[in-house]
Amino acid sequence: MSHESAYGLWSVVVLNAAIFILFAFSFAKPQSSRDWRSFGAFSAFLVALFVEMYGFPLTIYLLSGWFGQHFPQLDIFSHEAGHLWHTLLGWEGDPHFDPFHVLSYVLIGGGFWLLSVAWPILYRAQREGGLATTGAYSRIRHPQYVGFIAILAGFLFQWPTLITLVMFPILVHMYVRFALREEEEARTEFGPAYAEYARVTPRWIPSWKRAAQPARHQLP
Repeated sequence: MSHESAYGLWSVVVLNAAIFILFAFSFAKPQSSRDWRSFGAFSAFLVALFVEMYGFPLTIYLLSGWFGQHFPQLDIFSHEAGHLWHTLLGWEGDPHFDPFHVLSYVLIGGGFWLLSVAWPILYRAQREGGLATTGAYSRIRHPQYVGFIAILAGFLFQWPTLITLVMFPILVHMYVRFALREEEEARTEFGPAYAEYARVTPRWIPSWKRAAQPARHQLP
């Protein structure tokens, strides 16, 4: 793709942002104000990403002088140059198939899959007034937040920008705060039942040897 057509594609920006945001919405289905803040921050990240990917390459523009010195043969306003990890590491070939890009596919796909399998369990538990402890919730306490973080990390491996690099740790911190607050509320509401669930279920990283145990702690 030449630099004349690589950017300024605002219809593509809108289309891609809408597709990913609606796709995530179909899985996350925010209900509370906290859910909406979480989803809103996630959506803002995607909009910022696609604006630079297809609209205006702010990061490339700000770093154009540095790129001109270190990569004089590079057409910095081509679409391929926007894959910064590929460019900075000096990899050859199609950037869509480099190791970081493949990793991004795994993280993004895995994140959306985790959202899709976690939400029905959480929704059912909320309607029944019990704890969500089966399926993805039998392996980690906050699969919905892990899913969002995985998707955001995947996009950073695929197309890093200065804005999204700044936004990512802020969003992760926000998700951690939300998770801790939800745990406090669950301890208040469910008492020993949640304490036992938390004891055997990791918060973020699954412990596979314990995966089968938490289901028996679900409230009737």
